[in-house]
Amino acid sequence: MSSVTAGSAGPTGTTAPAVSAKRPRRREDRSVGRSILLHGTLLGAVAVSLFPIVWLVLTSLKPRDGWLSSELEFFNRPSLDNYARVLTETQFPTWLLNSVIVAGLTTIIGVFLASTTGYAISRFRFPGHRGVMWMLLITQMFPVAILIVPLYNLMAGLGLLNQLAGLVIAYMTVAVPFCAWMMKSYFDSIPREIDQAGMVDGLTPFGAFWRVILPLARPSLAVTAFYCFMTAWGEVAYATVFMSQEEKRTLGIGLQQFVGQHWSDWGLLTASAVLIAVPAAIVFLLVQRHLVAGLTAGATKS
Repeated sequence: MSSVTAGSAGPTGTTAPAVSAKRPRRREDRSVGRSILLHGTLLGAVAVSLFPIVWLVLTSLKPRDGWLSSELEFFNRPSLDNYARVLTETQFPTWLLNSVIVAGLTTIIGVFLASTTGYAISRFRFPGHRGVMWMLLITQMFPVAILIVPLYNLMAGLGLLNQLAGLVIAYMTVAVPFCAWMMKSYFDSIPREIDQAGMVDGLTPFGAFWRVILPLARPSLAVTAFYCFMTAWGEVAYATVFMSQEEKRTLGIGLQQFVGQHWSDWGLLTASAVLIAVPAAIVFLLVQRHLVAGLTAGATKS
């Protein structure tokens, strides 16, 4: 039987429109010049992205004051002296501990508040429902510079200045509204019949949320946890204003001690930056397989 490329007569005598099957483009169909251009562009993008990281690591491995040399040396006499100085001659361990406490509490409390708020907005209709939604949205419109003064006055009135708890509260004002909207979008993509099935089996509304819905929302929970962690881990503005005592400083403020008006110790600065990036990279690796699913969930509805 020969293939039909033109219209054919149907049962009623009408002519059916011709259907042309277009073969998808394969890698072998790409010309050599286009392949070279594509791979060259990708390699250039990778090089631009990796250059700051490579420069940071290589500078941190130079011997003391090695970065002051005017000679162009890619890698010469690597040393861990800068890391030893950071860990033994500065308050870096104290800053690290404070940052771990603040970031950990912000992540745990932020995930709990964002998930419960997003679930309540997604599933229930209560007085002030739209007001809560608008409030969460409007809080994202104000930049940090505008919020610092009222938050400072609020923290001073509550006695939370130079307290890690005050810094956690300040960070949650940034992370929770955005994450609550993101969680709401994910919960909207989960059929309500799943909640109802859990309640038929004897679960309370909170039990259905805790035991049925949350396990299904792991991708969005991972994104929420990552966002809350990164909000608190490297933040500088709030920490600089709210923390003036040396023993209460976090990593963001601590790095400023290595930069002066007329002198900067790039050895200590780059070594500290590498140490700060390690926990963030570990958290990213733990949640990276959930990031794409969590960020795109709820964007479209079937």
